[in-house]
Amino acid sequence: MDDAELVTRIDELVEEEHKLEREHAESGLSDDDRRRLQQLEVQLDQCWDLLRQRRARRAAGQDPGEAEVRPAEVVEHYQQ
Repeated sequence: MDDAELVTRIDELVEEEHKLEREHAESGLSDDDRRRLQQLEVQLDQCWDLLRQRRARRAAGQDPGEAEVRPAEVVEHYQQ
């Protein structure tokens, strides 16, 4: 997946996330919607991480194509 495809995927995930939040703003989320929202958040974190890896590799003169999606356990436990 190249940078443009990653940005497109991020946009799609964000749109789905916002749609879920808008649809349930007053009534709250069902258990299924809450699980889906959590999945979306993990997928977004993975996509953003992959995009950052690709950009960092490119800036360092390395092949951005060698960047890999990291497991959820890794991207969800970064220290900010």
